[in-house]
Order: sequence, then C-alpha cells, then structure tokens
Amino acid sequence: MQGDTGVQVPVTVRTFTQLFSCTPRGARLARRLVANRIDVWGYAYDSEANESVTLVVAELAANAVRHGRVRGRDFRVRLVLRDGEAAADVVRVEVADGRTERRPVLQEPSDEGGRGLLIVAALAERWGTDLCLGGTYKVVWAEVRAPRR
Repeated sequence: MQGDTGVQVPVTVRTFTQLFSCTPRGARLARRLVANRIDVWGYAYDSEANESVTLVVAELAANAVRHGRVRGRDFRVRLVLRDGEAAADVVRVEVADGRTERRPVLQEPSDEGGRGLLIVAALAERWGTDLCLGGTYKVVWAEVRAPRR
C-alpha cells in the first residue's frame, strides 16, 4: 500500500489461531477466546466489532461442530486483523473443519435451523468457502468490518 507521497505504508496485521475439539464445548470455548482476543486487540467486549466478530465465530464454530465433524479431528479458528481503509479495520474469520463434501449454502430458515449463515451474511462484508491442502479440509471465512476505536 502506498501513501500520497509514494512512500510505502505498512499494513498492520495481527493473527490468532487455535484448534478446538469438535464438540459443543469446543464451540463455546472458541467464542469466549475470540471475544477475549478481540478485546486484547483494542475492541472492548461491548463494542460492535467485538460482538459482530464473536457472533460470526459462534455461528461458524457451531456449524463446524454440527455439520463438519470428522471423528478424531478438531476444527481450527483463525483471526486476521488488517488495517482497512477509511475509518474501519477488517477482521477475517476463518473456521476450518475436515468435512470437505459438505459446503455451507445459504438457505431459508426452518424449524430445524438454517439461521446461522443468514446471520453471518448480515454481519460480514463478504463470506465464502475454500478447499485446502488437496481437499483434506475446508475453510469457511467471513470478513467483518471493525470500526476503529
């Protein structure tokens, strides 16, 4: 990235990565640790940014546990905080699991569920899925704007 003077302006990047057991307890722990990490990065627990990122992680972690579970394998949460443009940073949330044949699709909610990805789509600037490492796992990702403090 270059500033108005043609001088290279560094982009601040912070990351957090953690493996969790593919259980409801693992999903709860992911939500709590992410809320703490976002607070450490300067976004208070009650800020819009912290609440949005935490909710996106909660929904994607719950999906990893419910739909992406592979016996004996964990799921991974990764956060990347980048300086964004104007008055907001961007937090990229990635949740990886081992069930590559089941990719998430936005659908109409029913009594059984289906609201999680609608929440993610509403809170994220954009979201999607990627297959990684020869198709051994998938990553569901979302990019959430985080207004600067």
